[in-house]
Amino acid sequence: MFKIIIKKSMNKIYSILICTLILISFVLINNCNSQQAVYPNDSKVYTTQDRTIVPDFVPAIPLVRIDDPANFEKYGYGKWHYGPGLPIQKRLDLMPAGYINSSVSSAATLLRFFTMTDIHITDKESPGQAIFFAPFAGENGISVCAPLMLYTTHMLDAVIQTINGLHKQDPFDFGMALGDMANSTQYNEIRWFIDILDGKEINPDSGIKDDPIPGPNNDYQDVYTAAGLDKSIPWYAVMGNHDHFWLGSKPMNDRMKNVLVGDSILQLGFIFDNKNPNVMNEQTYSTGTFDCSKLYAPIIGSGVVAKMKNIPTIAPDENRRSLSTSEVINEFSNTTSLPKGHGFIQDNSGNVFGACYSFVPKSNLPLKIIVLDDTQDNSDAPVKEGIYGHGELNKGRYDWLMKQLKEGQEANQLMIISAHIPIGVCYNTPMDWNPADGYKSEKDLIAQLQSFPNLILWVSGHRHLNNVTAFPSTDPAHPENSFWEVETKSLREFPEQFRTFDIVRNSDNTISIFTINVDPDIKEGSQAEIGRKYAIASSQIYELYEKPLPTGSVSYNAELVKQLSPEMQKIIKDYGATIKK
Repeated sequence: MFKIIIKKSMNKIYSILICTLILISFVLINNCNSQQAVYPNDSKVYTTQDRTIVPDFVPAIPLVRIDDPANFEKYGYGKWHYGPGLPIQKRLDLMPAGYINSSVSSAATLLRFFTMTDIHITDKESPGQAIFFAPFAGENGISVCAPLMLYTTHMLDAVIQTINGLHKQDPFDFGMALGDMANSTQYNEIRWFIDILDGKEINPDSGIKDDPIPGPNNDYQDVYTAAGLDKSIPWYAVMGNHDHFWLGSKPMNDRMKNVLVGDSILQLGFIFDNKNPNVMNEQTYSTGTFDCSKLYAPIIGSGVVAKMKNIPTIAPDENRRSLSTSEVINEFSNTTSLPKGHGFIQDNSGNVFGACYSFVPKSNLPLKIIVLDDTQDNSDAPVKEGIYGHGELNKGRYDWLMKQLKEGQEANQLMIISAHIPIGVCYNTPMDWNPADGYKSEKDLIAQLQSFPNLILWVSGHRHLNNVTAFPSTDPAHPENSFWEVETKSLREFPEQFRTFDIVRNSDNTISIFTINVDPDIKEGSQAEIGRKYAIASSQIYELYEKPLPTGSVSYNAELVKQLSPEMQKIIKDYGATIKK
């Protein structure tokens, strides 16, 4: 009897222990999964004011091919270390001659926001890429074929987590995604972008499920839960050329759309032949894709069709379908973050794509953001080199912009234009502006912008650069007829950075725009860290040693001072949260 009681008691203990172990395991698994989604970032998030990322030295002539990431580390590519921070460069280019601000101090913060751009979220298994043409694209080849393409969703997740960390230190009023959210118009690319900001589960895979390294959370194809942007930060979107053109370069035709959702790799003519109107319908070259069933994703199906014995097929996927511009816009209403539509839901007239809108970020501040779609129309005839990457405003968008600027000026609102393509920096290049009804030339449009003294800033992406450009007044008597332009670096290639902006009222009622580059805070051993190494290695192999800016770096932090009209000085003098000394 005693033995039976002991046996029953032991069985109860064993049952309790087993249940306890199961519960502990369940908790540990859930904690592990949640930690995979949210990096345990440092309590302080650093900007390039504090430190910079400096690639280690490698030979000028690459010792490894771009399609051989397995050997990047062996030859020293992709390694980096922290360097010193960058100072804030004070720029007085727009101020009148003789202006001295040595006794001027920052009085109040008016607005704080961030911009990020050109992540080019990529379905690396898409059959509609252009990998074959990378060697013909020069320095732009890095955007066509590089192993960093495997990690675009992970990099964006790291960016969002970094923004959340900065928000805890100093809250943002809003954020802007400045275009090229997708790489090539695909539904799954746009959805990954939105879902990462919404904090959804992300399956960065297409076609059949691949798992290069068996098990969860250990390779670029594994499902993970994105951190999601802090729900208190509203974010807004801007249309980019990659969001509605094939690779940002050509309008989609029916044959290409069918290829995207099928099992065959896209075949084209020589896409750089701008004299051949049928180039997108020819089937001379097989463009290639990545085999993501393997860890280093070897390139398959790339070559001259006539010389290829077997062109591999791939698993089809309806989620690769190409979206029209209106479909891209509609997708932003399927979101759990705010505001619904992220700007793309306002009623617009005059053939403006529905991608132009404006908003007032703070009801108690006389400042509005004018979001401008300045990409080309899909209906445009090919121009110059045949690439649809120029800045352009058709008459509807031009009229809408002028109306917004006039209304803002009459309402005594400061104004910021947010657009994908910069203005006034690429004359006579594949990224300059096309003439159109309403303005004779790009320079003519700039002159019209300078007639609105309340326009203080134009923010943009597109060129994957960190440049700052001054557009000073041509009338010395009215220095307020001027504005700044700030370009934000791509999150795709090194240095993968976003920007913060602080609009500050000074003690003399001028405006200072503080703009700072930020490197994503990335956890060691994460997929995003591999992506950073591949981005650095890709830049080294393509020999993309960008021309240093005045700081001696490809990053640039600045305080941009802007003169206000006498009337606006009187209006703005009582606005803003007082800066703590």
